[in-house]
Amino acid sequence: MRAFVIRGGFGFDHLTHEDRPDPVPGPGQVLVRVRAASLNYRDLLVARGEYNPKLPLPRVLGSDAAGEVVAVGEGVTKWKPGARVIGCFFQDWAAGPLTEKAARSALGADRDGVLAELVAFEAGGLLAVPKHLSFEEAATLPCAAVTAMHALLVAGQNEGLSAGSTVLVQGTGGVSVFVLQLAKAIGARVLLTTRSADKAKRARELGADAVCVTADTPDWERWAREQTGKVGVDLVVEVGGAGTMEKSLRAVRHGGDIALIGVLSGPGAFDPIQAVMKGVTVYGIFVGSRDDFELLNDDLTAHQIHPVIDRVFPLAEARAAFDHLAAGGHVGKVVVAMP
Repeated sequence: MRAFVIRGGFGFDHLTHEDRPDPVPGPGQVLVRVRAASLNYRDLLVARGEYNPKLPLPRVLGSDAAGEVVAVGEGVTKWKPGARVIGCFFQDWAAGPLTEKAARSALGADRDGVLAELVAFEAGGLLAVPKHLSFEEAATLPCAAVTAMHALLVAGQNEGLSAGSTVLVQGTGGVSVFVLQLAKAIGARVLLTTRSADKAKRARELGADAVCVTADTPDWERWAREQTGKVGVDLVVEVGGAGTMEKSLRAVRHGGDIALIGVLSGPGAFDPIQAVMKGVTVYGIFVGSRDDFELLNDDLTAHQIHPVIDRVFPLAEARAAFDHLAAGGHVGKVVVAMP
């Protein structure tokens, strides 16, 4: 089988295709012919050596894939050949809080990933593809969409996120677009920030209620408060990290929530006193469990939501897919289709 790996060192120049023996499913495992995979910002960090500089190489990249069951290992009764399935980001996180053991079951870093024609998954690390989705659409779900769902779920632990709530999302990457789609489905009001006027237009087309082009309005935290009558938003989905956290703390209301997800803005520092004085709850979100994924699929099916795909590359052009994601011009997800 063909696989896309990082070999001999970190950096995009070390990305390459290689032939590997076809995997054989062991006890409790399921062999899947991958039909499509999608990329995440995490994959860029892994390839650059910024995710884990001590990661053993070579490593098959990618965490998100959908395909068809080819064979099952000993003891597997749930899955049959021909079933359409999606792999979970964490192969060993069924429910409840994240544990160290579960965290070590992530694909594409601690374990070989899914940018390969055949992958052996744990039987408990698979879900059925929602009937209304294609393989390409399903492949976008395991990291970004589950992260978005988890962010909305934890924000509902206090007063609840519901129709009329206001959510602030940053940018038009995979997580942000999924939050936009899922939040709109429950009737929430979604505010979105972006540096690009073209992306602002696309965000409005996808349902954003108000969009701030930060190149024109760098004080987007003030803009967000003005959009809420100077009260502040109920939830900020923070994909920037330390570099944007202070603005998010100013944008959120007293008693509101911040779902801390990403590090796109790079290093920085923020004064936590605002979180204390405003009674803000900050949740660290690292994707989600299989239970979260099942709830996501229920929502996608109930509202017939289709993921937003920016571009599809063939496996032979996987390096170009990495370059396209790294350039940052995408809206939604970048997908790699298998032959």
